[in-house]
Amino acid sequence: MNSLKTAAIIISLSLLASTTSTSAFSIITTPNVNANARLSTKLQSFYADSSDYKSSDSDFTSEEESASEFGVPIDANGNEEESPSVEETPVPMSKNAGSRFLAFVYDRALTQDGEIGVTELHDNRVDLSEDHVLFCRKANLYNETFNAESMADVLWSNQIDMHCKEKADQSRWRSQSWETRRYAHPNYNDHMLLSSDLGRTVGHVMCIESTSVEHAQNLLSNDPIVQKLTGGDISNIPFYRWRHIRDYSLRQDDGRNGVPNLLIALNKCPEEVPGVAELREEIKNDYLEYLIRSERVIAAGPLHLPTEFKDDPSSIAIGDFFLFNAPDREDAISFAEGSPAAQAGIYESMKLHRFNAFDVTGKFAAVDSVNPHRTKHTEEMKEALEHWGYPVDDKETKWLNW
Repeated sequence: MNSLKTAAIIISLSLLASTTSTSAFSIITTPNVNANARLSTKLQSFYADSSDYKSSDSDFTSEEESASEFGVPIDANGNEEESPSVEETPVPMSKNAGSRFLAFVYDRALTQDGEIGVTELHDNRVDLSEDHVLFCRKANLYNETFNAESMADVLWSNQIDMHCKEKADQSRWRSQSWETRRYAHPNYNDHMLLSSDLGRTVGHVMCIESTSVEHAQNLLSNDPIVQKLTGGDISNIPFYRWRHIRDYSLRQDDGRNGVPNLLIALNKCPEEVPGVAELREEIKNDYLEYLIRSERVIAAGPLHLPTEFKDDPSSIAIGDFFLFNAPDREDAISFAEGSPAAQAGIYESMKLHRFNAFDVTGKFAAVDSVNPHRTKHTEEMKEALEHWGYPVDDKETKWLNW
């Protein structure tokens, strides 16, 4: 009889240890998660542990107002009290929804004064980062009565590195300047560019959505960083129409299973290499399958000449742009070179950068209750925008959820 009791105790302890280790694993081993996120994960475990317990299965009582299992107040007779219903309408798209444009802003290429060093360029960019974020958010926050003249949205803006220009890469990657590109154009989308050591910013890429090229270019020229570099002159800033592939499988989170990278690949000139357009069409499906099967792509799509209308025959595809995750630089290069387009020899040049994303949407994150200082500046910016009259509440700008 004692042996049976001992065995039962051992089995119970084993089950308890198994349950405990599983719970700890799900929380502790989550990569790059801050304390607040761990707290959130821990709280969620009470509702996602597949148990039969519910919030109503408790011996705890209080003097607070009683509520049903679904949080609806109940009266003394146990009946749910009537509460006002709110009719939700479909989330509208932005009034500026139309075409997406990418602008690539490289500080060194836009600097006229050759005496300005890379460190000074970096410091100038860092000093203007807050102004840049505020500028983008102002463009995105509007309603029918306030800031209605905003005619372009900034979907994202990222800092990027240029490790493709390191000596070790020069034999593998051609690093022509944007000015010498056959299809160079004065407009870019917004991601910040970093140096190869990830410690120095060298530019940014902006994704601008608007109903016209003119509106998108006007917004770009007023960017505080562009104003500092060129005084608003965007003639030397490459600018393209970006046909973003909307497949749901090409929407991985930034930094999932690696570090976020972006690739800018430009085609060979059709006058010099006939048949490039036909070859692009021939491998289109294989290329899309390659991106989807990789399970690492954040966003992708071909680059086109920025014509006024999408269906303009002259708006031909002249390259590709995509954001993706990779564990290290060598893996990122291998992934880029392994694409069907690269293997087919379509590209004249390929540029690879790591990037950090700016939060420019206008959707303000909740206060970090564990480390309040981490969201202090965000809260101050939100309060300032609200004071100036900008619609900062999520319900006022529902289209930002797209």
